[in-house]
Amino acid sequence: MKTSRRGGEGWTYALTADEDDADFWGFARDAEGLFTPLPDTPSDTEEGARRVRLVGCRAQGGLLKSLAHVGGRRAVAGNAWVELLDAEGVTMGSYFVNDVTLTDVQPSAHGADLVDLTTTLWCENALPGADAIWDLVRTGRLNRTGMWHGLAPEGRRAWLSVALWSHTYRRRGKPDAPAGQTFTLDGRHVVDRDSFYCAIGEAVNGPGGYFGWNLDALDDCLRGGWGAAAPFTLLWDSSARARERWAEYDAGLFDELREIFEERGVSVVLRR
Repeated sequence: MKTSRRGGEGWTYALTADEDDADFWGFARDAEGLFTPLPDTPSDTEEGARRVRLVGCRAQGGLLKSLAHVGGRRAVAGNAWVELLDAEGVTMGSYFVNDVTLTDVQPSAHGADLVDLTTTLWCENALPGADAIWDLVRTGRLNRTGMWHGLAPEGRRAWLSVALWSHTYRRRGKPDAPAGQTFTLDGRHVVDRDSFYCAIGEAVNGPGGYFGWNLDALDDCLRGGWGAAAPFTLLWDSSARARERWAEYDAGLFDELREIFEERGVSVVLRR
């Protein structure tokens, strides 16, 4: 993840070249299409590419140089990091994007010195629905437990992705909870793997918290540095309900989780 950069002035996104941190590409008010699902049918973009419109963009560095070559081979600006900014212009998280290519430029309604840039790029980790969750982080509204409960499976995955990419920003150097703590996992809405990780992230780190999103990541988090230092106790409420649901299609998951917890010194208390 890139270090924070202050933008101010209501910017929502910032772009920096991957190859050179000093090559700052500028700011944008919006990045329309960054979190749009990829089309199932062929289009005029290459397969797997996203069409992203940088609205209200103040282009600088390598991006500005490419503006003069829109439509030509030199319109390929290259690889970059797209940073998501909070209201004060501090980076909350970032996505790596490949082969940013400018295809159109128009004057922007956001200001006489700004442009709207249409680009094509590749971005593996910008999941559909994540933009709404980033907005909760940006505005300070991700402040209640259970806000993920009503999400569909793809929404829970997006929730976990934002929890991961915003983890450093949201904790801001806060140390792990001391060893020996007790955390309570609300298992009433645990129906699959992702909902379990949503629940344990919330149990350890509060609303929108992250504590793994697969078994390997959970194991890494249990080694420290992600909010809790083992040994600790995990009170798992409504655990029987989750076990019954998993038995139908993911029978080994419950035992895998307990094995990881045991190896890392976590005492799991199962409560119905």
